Amino acid sequence: MDYFVKQKENALPYLSNILSYSNNEAQITETLYIIDRMLDNGTKGIDKMYPIFSRFNNTDSPNIQTFLAGIYRKTQVPDAFGPLVKMLIQNSLKPNNSNQTFDANEEIGGAILSYLSDRFKPQNK
Repeated sequence: MDYFVKQKENALPYLSNILSYSNNEAQITETLYIIDRMLDNGTKGIDKMYPIFSRFNNTDSPNIQTFLAGIYRKTQVPDAFGPLVKMLIQNSLKPNNSNQTFDANEEIGGAILSYLSDRFKPQNK
């Protein structure tokens, strides 16, 4: 992970390729985790990867949903708001009762609130 985080923007094509073609949940989750850490490290251009991330907008994997929501919260890509709401509704209609490390609904809800709170900040005129 540290290797990719240190590579910053140079690592994005490789990681994009993994997300474009992988169907392995563990590999996808790990790659999303790396991208989330890269955002924390100030890597630019991750918001431009939304078309690749959107491939997972309909997933029912709590692990993928958790990291995807975290990335969307940090990038604030406008097109991601609807899929976040859809994930939260989908999860409330069909709860995942398995023992998961992450609570996807908590991260999804936090991402939605982040989108909304930015819209209601007072504007300096």
